[in-house]
Parts: sequence; C-alpha cells; structure tokens
Amino acid sequence: MIRPRPPRTRSPARVPRACGDDPLRGRRGSHARHNCSRGDTLVIRALDRVAGEERMTIEIIRELAERGVRIKSLTEPFLDVDISTPMGEAIVGIMAVMAQLPASMIRENTNRELAHAHAQGRIGGRPPVMDADRTAMARQLREEGKSYAQIGKILGVSAANIHRALNL
Repeated sequence: MIRPRPPRTRSPARVPRACGDDPLRGRRGSHARHNCSRGDTLVIRALDRVAGEERMTIEIIRELAERGVRIKSLTEPFLDVDISTPMGEAIVGIMAVMAQLPASMIRENTNRELAHAHAQGRIGGRPPVMDADRTAMARQLREEGKSYAQIGKILGVSAANIHRALNL
C-alpha cells in the first residue's frame, strides 16, 4: 500500500532572501507565499505580517486558498481553519481585522499626540543649532574673510551647519 505523502511545510526562513532580510521580523518575508504550491503550508509569525492592511491580507489569503495552500500562524493557533469554506474565510477575515487593530490604534494615537504637540507649539525633531544670534555672528565672521571651518570652531558647530545657515 502506498502512503500519501504528507503536505510539505514551507517556512519563510527557508526562502532565499535579500541581504539583511529577516522574514520572521519584517514584511519583506511575505514574498514566501509565491513559492508555495498546492498542498503546502505557509508558516507565518503573525497574521498582520502577511500584508500591510487587512484588505490586502484577505486578498492574499483568498489567493493562497485558491492555490490550495494552507496557512499556519505561530502566534495565532486558532487560525488553522479551512479557508476554502465561507465560514473559514469569514473567520480569517475577522482575524485579519483584529490583527491590524493594534497597528491602527498606535498610528491613531501617534497622530493625535503629534497634532496636540503641534497645537502647543512643540515641533518634533532635533532642535536647530544655529539660532538667529549665531547666524548673525557667522555672517559677520564670513564677511571678515573667515572660512566655514574657522567659523564653526569659533561657534562650536560644524562647518556644514554654518554653510547651511548662511546659504538658506
């Protein structure tokens, strides 16, 4: 009696990848789905790593189901459902939305906090090293014939900052 061969499991870690690409951490590893064939199981770290947004995730999962590829999530064991049925597709769709919820909440909170800080006059980023007084002093020293490097040493900033401040 010939036993049927069990389905192969392909992990993104075994897929050829670009230099520095870590499929288990970043979205670049999602290209592994193109290497799967009928009967394979695509092992993913989390459902939100399949695509950037839930709509794309659902489309990719549908495409994989049509090709006969199963999905196994390492962090969501309840995801091991038959996605070829309407109920399985609905469960995966709900889970895709739930997987995107934390990222959407972080994005929303970040944007709200940035707007609040901007309304209070706080602007993000590194504070400028060349204020109006330093720029005026640099301009005066430049007119006296000093080089950008010499002015930078006098004011305690780089020559590039002096050049940028005087040429804006």
